[in-house]
Amino acid sequence: MRTQRQVVDYSLQKRAVLRELLTGRIGTYDVCDASPYLKNAARFHGEPTDERCPICRSENLIHVHYIYGDELKQSAGQARTRAELPVLAMTLREFQVFVVEVCPGCDWNHLVEQFLLGRDGLAGGTEDAAEQETATGSTPRRRREAQR
Repeated sequence: MRTQRQVVDYSLQKRAVLRELLTGRIGTYDVCDASPYLKNAARFHGEPTDERCPICRSENLIHVHYIYGDELKQSAGQARTRAELPVLAMTLREFQVFVVEVCPGCDWNHLVEQFLLGRDGLAGGTEDAAEQETATGSTPRRRREAQR
């Protein structure tokens, strides 16, 4: 996505959890604990992947995208399809997306990544620049000249 920024990847944490599981420090019940809400979100809003579950190896993982942000108000915390994210990114200034992988077979779930989306990530020519221009009464060129 064009405005995606501040990406945090949790693959190292996932590898550490799987290593602890393989060494016996934690059990499968500790990592295969998806809530009914998460499983329903995966069923209705999830995006299937080609990646097999690292625990049961019989099902493909599903990615669920949860959105959070001040502008979302009552919609914050809802699961959205990946196709809805670019539309939201063009209408909202900024919101955070958390991607969770879920196995529908064994209930494995893990946070995959987190990132920001929204109009604030667009470079130049945004509505916000026009709003700032009218609020301050100066054009961007004048501001740059004043900074010199």
